[in-house]
Amino acid sequence: MKKNQVIINTDIHKGTINKNIYGHFAEHLGRGIYEGIWVGEDSSIPNTNGIRNDVLEALKELHIPVLRWPGGCFADEYHWKDGVGPRENRKRMVNTHWGGVVENNHFGTHEFMMLCDMLGAEPYISGNVGSGSVKEMSEWVEYMTFDGESPMANWRIENGKKEPWKMKYFGVGNENWGCGGNMTPEYYADLYRRYQTYVRNYGDNQIYKIAGGPNVDDYNWTEVLMQKAANLMDGLSVHYYVHPGGFENKGQAVHFSEAEWDVSMQKTMYMDELITRHSTIMDKYDPDKRIGMIVDEWGAWYDVEPGTNPGFLYQQNTIRDAIIAGVHFNIFHQHNDRVQMANIAQMVNVIQAMILTEGDKMLLTPTYHVFDMYKVHQDAERVALDLHVDTIQENGFTYPQVSASASKAQDGTLHISLCNLDKSNSVSLDIDLLGINYSQATGSILTGSEMNTKNTFDNPDQVKPQVFTGLKIQGNSLKVDLPSKSIVVIAIS
Repeated sequence: MKKNQVIINTDIHKGTINKNIYGHFAEHLGRGIYEGIWVGEDSSIPNTNGIRNDVLEALKELHIPVLRWPGGCFADEYHWKDGVGPRENRKRMVNTHWGGVVENNHFGTHEFMMLCDMLGAEPYISGNVGSGSVKEMSEWVEYMTFDGESPMANWRIENGKKEPWKMKYFGVGNENWGCGGNMTPEYYADLYRRYQTYVRNYGDNQIYKIAGGPNVDDYNWTEVLMQKAANLMDGLSVHYYVHPGGFENKGQAVHFSEAEWDVSMQKTMYMDELITRHSTIMDKYDPDKRIGMIVDEWGAWYDVEPGTNPGFLYQQNTIRDAIIAGVHFNIFHQHNDRVQMANIAQMVNVIQAMILTEGDKMLLTPTYHVFDMYKVHQDAERVALDLHVDTIQENGFTYPQVSASASKAQDGTLHISLCNLDKSNSVSLDIDLLGINYSQATGSILTGSEMNTKNTFDNPDQVKPQVFTGLKIQGNSLKVDLPSKSIVVIAIS
């Protein structure tokens, strides 16, 4: 196989790419919920039942399959009963993790379920193990899903919801190795076994139970959880963030160096190793791959924008973040036998967001556009792809020049996603297509003039998809010219 060649065999199917890989995460953090999603019915910002319309309509375009809430670290200090009933009577609390601000609980279970319904997304709720009780968790599930007479179901009806909700995904705790209780894996495994017992299935509502998994490369945590509780879980979470400068000094979102670009790309590729090694441990106890790996926190996390509340985790979003997102998706696709959900952190105004808002203004980030371009892979059939490209070695960091994946949609359309990780150089690829006869190939491209090109409220369309013209059909092959720092999605039919 020669350099810069891609061979795609459409006859060799590698299983379905679960649409939930394109999931999202909304935590009670900074301006993620309040201002970003929830403005209240009395707001001058146009809204539907308190949900701001501009954000809602933009998010609908992404076909969001699943939404995780209320945290994050917030989940293990959240007491759901404080967030139901008349809003004027709801308990006010201090959000100790995120900025020490007052949380008025105006966005609670009913509002979240309403948002999911508006988006057409499955709710994924994180339960409180760190500071909550078994009874509290059990009653929350009863409140949401029981169709009959019971104290919690009666209270739900009293609060305006006669029919129970469908609620498939439930996380039994979050980051219990850290902000969720600083537990050992043995202790959490025992707690998980206990708590999940009372996360009951009522009627025909079947809950997919997700255990709190490891911190990055804590392979011992995965080993202990799988050994002690594999038979009682449906999913195991994994969290990993790209911090160019490390957790304490993460680096800036916009004003970064070439070396910070390089380390960001290398750390993005590290996700492949993490999934591989955690999967190997899971395979020992679950060779049939019944248990899904749930990457329910991922993305690039930098220092906050200057002058903003450090606890609000507000950061800008550049073409670097778009590349990071595209490469993650290509990696998740490659592991579609084990990775069954992923939830980017986070949806609006927090960390690697889809959308940024400022008062009544809104902009779509480069990352938003990658989600929009890649949504064609949701529930598509992954096909065999062999990639042979150059390796970049700069500033002491190593990563491939190109990342790629391919899938076949239900209508037979083949989609190829390509990321050029090289910040400076374009690359020409020869794509050989086997097992397919096609008549046309079209594409879209996302790129920027500089490695930190971004969208701003004054110039919101600096980075947006364009028609891709660097594509030539040559017999049963494609010749593709990828500009530096670009994401391309090609449709072949």
